[in-house]
Amino acid sequence: MRDRSPSTLLEAKIRERGMTLGEFVEYAEEFARDHGERGTISMRHLQRLISPRERPASLQPATRRLLEAIFATSAMELLGPPPRADLGEANPQVSAECTSSVVADWQREAAEVARLVARSARVDQEALDLLASQVENTRRLDRRFGASMLLGALRLHAEHVEQLLMHATDARICRSLAAVLVDAHTLAGWQSLDRGEVVKAWWHYGRAGEAALITESSALRAHALAKQAVVLSDVGRTADAAHMTGHARSLGRSGSAMVRTWLAAAHGEALAAAGERTDSLRAFDEAIATMPSGCTTDSDEEPYVGLDDVHLARWRGHALARIGDPEAVPVLTGALHDHDAEFTRAEAALRVDLSLAHLATGDAAAANEQRQAAMVVIDAVGSIRQGRRLITR
Repeated sequence: MRDRSPSTLLEAKIRERGMTLGEFVEYAEEFARDHGERGTISMRHLQRLISPRERPASLQPATRRLLEAIFATSAMELLGPPPRADLGEANPQVSAECTSSVVADWQREAAEVARLVARSARVDQEALDLLASQVENTRRLDRRFGASMLLGALRLHAEHVEQLLMHATDARICRSLAAVLVDAHTLAGWQSLDRGEVVKAWWHYGRAGEAALITESSALRAHALAKQAVVLSDVGRTADAAHMTGHARSLGRSGSAMVRTWLAAAHGEALAAAGERTDSLRAFDEAIATMPSGCTTDSDEEPYVGLDDVHLARWRGHALARIGDPEAVPVLTGALHDHDAEFTRAEAALRVDLSLAHLATGDAAAANEQRQAAMVVIDAVGSIRQGRRLITR
């Protein structure tokens, strides 16, 4: 490795660190683990990356992010030639070889960009519908079976949509792809949170918010912010969560009645977690007052909101349980009676809330009954988040 000049900036930077290729592979694996990155680099892959002749046409998105995180340099620069000072410019033969290599690299990269743009150009309404339906199918399966078997595939789907968006040139297609990406990331954020992956949940919601900017939809941006606030509540930053959901309500005030209802309820939940009883109940009163008929929205410019009277009652009951209000028991009991069996994980949350509500009223027997029932559902869907709530009650 050290008997010749480095062929790429990547190889030069590895040398600067005094590492062999094998040592860098071990370092990259440790870095990915410590920083929550999904990319991996084998010795053979690294050898191909630093060799202009063997280098693959493109990097996997996860590998690209890993290398860029390690070196704080774009992948395009890392796979390009090192600075001229390292190339022996005084030697005409070396200079000619380097010039040829630079031209070959440019042609390879230009062909790759053209290929990716052409692929994104094939996205039409039918393709958009298929991409969106994959997220919707994952959502419906998630309700019944939990996130454990679905999250990996959903993350790969989000990466695929992101690649299409990155290389799309039609403004309308860009906005529609961004809307699909918002949906994918908010669902992945919720699944990550349910699995106890708090850092990943925060990242997914952040990416959803960034994609929402491309859609130019304030409702999608508001929805992503309110979802992200749940992470803040879960990690104890309840005042920040209340502030964020309040800001989300302001952003979404021009949205549909359903979106405004959902945002009001999200704000009420955050206020309850922060101990703001009066403001929380007021927010839920406003949610009930604006609740329209029907339970979902169906527009690229608005988020998916699965909300009806039963879901809203369950949400309000959760807030009442958080603030220790005795009314939580009848509200949650009624919601459990009317609960749709399709929403299995929601049943787990409902029973955890009921257990906590009974405990607050001093009914230990009823609390234990709901606790045992909740544990059965939690085990079935693998909800680490709801299991933690039972353990830390």
